[in-house]
Amino acid sequence: MKNLVCFFAALVMTMSLAVAQSNNAPSLKSQLDARKEESLKKTPPERAAAAQKAIDDIAASGILARAMKVGDTAPEFELGNATGQVVKLSDYLKKGAVILTWYRGGWCPYCNLSLAALQERLPDFKTNGAALLALSPELPDKSMSTKEKHQLTFEVLSDTNNGVARAYGVAYKLPPSIKDNYKKRLTTYNGNDGDELPLAATYLIDKSGVIRYAFVSADFRERAEPADILDALKHLSTGTSGSK
Repeated sequence: MKNLVCFFAALVMTMSLAVAQSNNAPSLKSQLDARKEESLKKTPPERAAAAQKAIDDIAASGILARAMKVGDTAPEFELGNATGQVVKLSDYLKKGAVILTWYRGGWCPYCNLSLAALQERLPDFKTNGAALLALSPELPDKSMSTKEKHQLTFEVLSDTNNGVARAYGVAYKLPPSIKDNYKKRLTTYNGNDGDELPLAATYLIDKSGVIRYAFVSADFRERAEPADILDALKHLSTGTSGSK
């Protein structure tokens, strides 16, 4: 009996420590900001200026106003996952809420930080009744590489022609200031000579297909904070929602 009590005491201490460590984990924003600072130190000023101009041009294009918003009905879609199986949004919505997030590609360090942070929070999302679907314009084999490299256990879908991104209003044409810098990379990863990428966008969709949380940014170095997504998910039952 004494050994059993000791076992449960140790188990409680371990769980408490894990929760404390989770609560003290650095925010995704702090990780992204650190990566941005590191990158700016290594990037030639003229290239950094071109990248910032591209972000400003994208924001000024009106795309943020055109993107889907809280209260909108999420467009239905079906896409292939990393193993080629067809995934339908409606099938997931029958089971619960869906967190829909876009990333540019496995070549993007900011995307990889975001995917890792979402993976870390995946158990919390599931506990609160939501599935996580990540979309990118990458070819399926590239999506598989991204999934395996980062040990992602949620669906990674290939929106190779950005059709779904366009339906949600989050696909943009690369501005001239950076287009040449991306051409070879996009051809390799996306398998075409297109010049479109998705915004940094994340949506929380309730079972009825209505968007209840939206994060959309023209700056690829900004991403939805997993804790904010979780808060929005917890408030679904109260009818409250939020956006950025």
